[in-house]
Amino acid sequence: MIEVSARLHHGHVFLSGEVVECSVTFFHPPSPNHILSQSFADVFESLAWASAQIHCQCFTGSRENKEDRSGLSTYADTALGATTQENGKIEIATRPKILFCDLRLSPGQSKTFIYREKIPSDSPPSYRGQLVKYSYKITIGTQRVNSPVKLLRVPIRVLPLGEALMSEAVALCNETTEELTPANPFLEIRQKEKPLDLALQSLQNITARRNPNFYMITNVFGKVTRFCLFKPAYRLGEDIIGTFDFTVATVNCVQVSVSLQCVEETLVKVNKDSDKQVKISTFSNHHEVCLGYKYTQLILPIPLHVTPAFTTNLVSLNWRLHFEFVTTTHKGLNPPSPEDTNWQAPSEIPIETMVWSLPIRLYSTNPIHVAQGVHANSRHKLIIR
Repeated sequence: MIEVSARLHHGHVFLSGEVVECSVTFFHPPSPNHILSQSFADVFESLAWASAQIHCQCFTGSRENKEDRSGLSTYADTALGATTQENGKIEIATRPKILFCDLRLSPGQSKTFIYREKIPSDSPPSYRGQLVKYSYKITIGTQRVNSPVKLLRVPIRVLPLGEALMSEAVALCNETTEELTPANPFLEIRQKEKPLDLALQSLQNITARRNPNFYMITNVFGKVTRFCLFKPAYRLGEDIIGTFDFTVATVNCVQVSVSLQCVEETLVKVNKDSDKQVKISTFSNHHEVCLGYKYTQLILPIPLHVTPAFTTNLVSLNWRLHFEFVTTTHKGLNPPSPEDTNWQAPSEIPIETMVWSLPIRLYSTNPIHVAQGVHANSRHKLIIR
């Protein structure tokens, strides 16, 4: 018996373009029983080979996606057989890397191999939508001689970074102005920053930039409220903060509801016909009864498990704030005068509901923050008997 265990060194969340590092350990546990072996070779356990690669599978509800394999990568059709047990189409498949050939382990002995692979920068992010799903895993395959291939799948999550941010970071890394300056032996040589670190800095600058925008919400009867959103770009895990100003209103607002929604728009082939589909999912809600208020605020958390905005040739994901205002023109809701000490609210009032959607930009954040907030198993094990 051999135990195969895999451990991710830096958590299970990565950015597109980042290097994945995983240690794979092969261990031959000692037998608890003292069994006399027939020969010296019986003491050892052996494996013929082991390899690893990263797969990204795409799942849709269309039948053609389950049957069409013409667009698969060359390296997807290997001995690992990642496509034989699942119906998803291989979207990304890296070149398999051989970990070893002909490994022999004595009882109590273990061998550890380090698998490193860069996630392609143009790969889609991990996403579990209603119409399209993208799933990533590290597939580790191994085999005994004349035995079937055994697979150990290590799921990972990939966040989108954006081609514009990566291009800007690469351009900054390629600048040579510092190298042309005269060398000073008394100055410490500064290490050149990696494109991924520069892209995270650019992402920090974009989402930290304050740019308040004011919106006057009106209907056919007049002004409802004045809404202020302090910035249009956010990262995963942040709070969306805004304010409502009812002092400018000419129409009473009874209550307001705000939802964080993602709009999934895809072009799926059904019976060889292109069918454009749109699905809307709601994640966070803020509800408040605001009758009689002059001011109130909006605090809407962004979950860490959602996927930032991205676009592929199959699906486009965008984010928005969806507002619902319940208004009324009933005159009996006007605030009473100071002399009126016996004011009673009406039992029924006529209301109207108006809706409004405001697009926002949602970006990724540091993968360490996501891994700490969304816990997942970083160790995976496979028993080969």
